[in-house]
Amino acid sequence: MTLTLEDRVAGALVGAAVGDALGGPVEGWSPDRIVERHGGRVHGIVGPWYEDWRTARPIAPYYKGDGHVTDDTLMTHALVRVYATVRDHLDAYAVADHLVPDLMTVPRWIPELEAEALPLQRVFLAEKWIVTRLHYAHADPREAGTGNIVNCGAAMYMAPVGLVNAGNPAAAYAEAVDVAGAHQSSYGREAAGVFAAAVAAACVPGASAASVVDTALALAKDGTRAAIAAVREVAARHRDFESALAPLREAVAPYDSVGPDYRAPSLGARRPSRLHSIEELPVALGMLLVADGGYEDAVLGAVNYGRDCDSTATMAGAIAGALGGAGVVPEGWAKQVAEASRLDLHAPAAELAAVAREVFARDRERRRAHETAFTAIASPR
Repeated sequence: MTLTLEDRVAGALVGAAVGDALGGPVEGWSPDRIVERHGGRVHGIVGPWYEDWRTARPIAPYYKGDGHVTDDTLMTHALVRVYATVRDHLDAYAVADHLVPDLMTVPRWIPELEAEALPLQRVFLAEKWIVTRLHYAHADPREAGTGNIVNCGAAMYMAPVGLVNAGNPAAAYAEAVDVAGAHQSSYGREAAGVFAAAVAAACVPGASAASVVDTALALAKDGTRAAIAAVREVAARHRDFESALAPLREAVAPYDSVGPDYRAPSLGARRPSRLHSIEELPVALGMLLVADGGYEDAVLGAVNYGRDCDSTATMAGAIAGALGGAGVVPEGWAKQVAEASRLDLHAPAAELAAVAREVFARDRERRRAHETAFTAIASPR
């Protein structure tokens, strides 16, 4: 059966949200600590790490667990709303003109706070930077990301860029790099482009985990490319995520600036560098290869990897969902996440698919106009 655009967009966005919710409760911990806390590997939606999550540090005041999505999904849906407004390709100026006002002026239900609040009050410091730089400092949107910490902040919500450019990874890469310039620099911005490209590549008919990673490698630069290559080599030797957990960490460690103690980053952490890579994207691609593109195994592998696993599982879920369509995301998981988070997970997907069709029609008109103009100036006299 040939998957439709709507199937793939729903698979990617619902798959990303479910991965986010599964990873949230164990974010920041090691695989061993996850086993200790849960009596084994996590195989579905679990409760908060601490029962007293309202006061326990370092979790408080966020209700991570029981199907609550985190800022990864909040930012992804915010970017979908920007596309729904602009209804065309985005750039860094769209972040300033539309995403920033959305974050700071429109109250929304925040699942982890169990309250309606401005999204700005939930997002991490790397995302608050966008508001500071663009709204208060009036920085050039194309350069506003310079100086921000370099992490997965920009990459984690770039799936919509890949979906609007479905089937065209190079265009997705270029658009995401432009959009992410308002948020981050260096390998954080690079990861945003490569993740969007991977999602776009997953939408190509007949795509596989291997073809997605090949495309990512063809576009990736510097440390990001080296990290993905190292992870691909290791992933080829594993067929279950349990055996791959430690080897994947060893493969990505030389490129990860955070260091072995996730909660106590090294002094060189999150600084610009052509030698480094964020950890989340290479590991997500590695788990995708280990699972041979299968949604459940790719996401559960990302979740049980620990560390920043909500973002890793968001990325793995988006790519695997785009590969297999909405049907590969377990219905029970999606239903529980939607209910617990009080979110309609399918409405943003339907909206984005409609926008993607409109943008493709615009692109076709632009291509034809270019062909006409170029033919006129290039024809022999």
